[in-house]
Amino acid sequence: MKKSIAGMMVFFVLLAIGGGQLLKAHCQVPCGIYDDEARFKLLAEHVTTMEKAMKEIAALSVQAPVNYNQIMRWVLNKEKHAEEFSEILSYYFLAQRIKPVAPEDKESYAKYQMQLEWVHQLLVYAMKAKQGIDLVHISKLNELLVRFQQLYFGKK
Repeated sequence: MKKSIAGMMVFFVLLAIGGGQLLKAHCQVPCGIYDDEARFKLLAEHVTTMEKAMKEIAALSVQAPVNYNQIMRWVLNKEKHAEEFSEILSYYFLAQRIKPVAPEDKESYAKYQMQLEWVHQLLVYAMKAKQGIDLVHISKLNELLVRFQQLYFGKK
């Protein structure tokens, strides 16, 4: 009895310390419950939020007096959404949905490689968006996201 209570206590302590991150991501167990369309919608919302944050940072930076508190809040918000965007790509798509394909299946393998390339490009531009306020990165994210979604669902 004492061992099971101690085990539960350790579990709850570990959950309290680092479990928040684990609970945000998709479960990564073979549950078979996926909603790809919802993930793409979430990705698009993250890009829109990053764009809004960039515009707010730029606007607040030229005001007198400069409100550094608000700028910092928008910077943190932008970074949080860039991280969540990258997390969905990594933990949902790369770890669970884009399945490795044997090179002998030329057509499927070509699609698999293209999906990996698109996800990689999306991750790179999310990193660039996180690092600054250049809206070019947002345009590129939007463009890449649409193209990845078309490729993922097999649409022309």
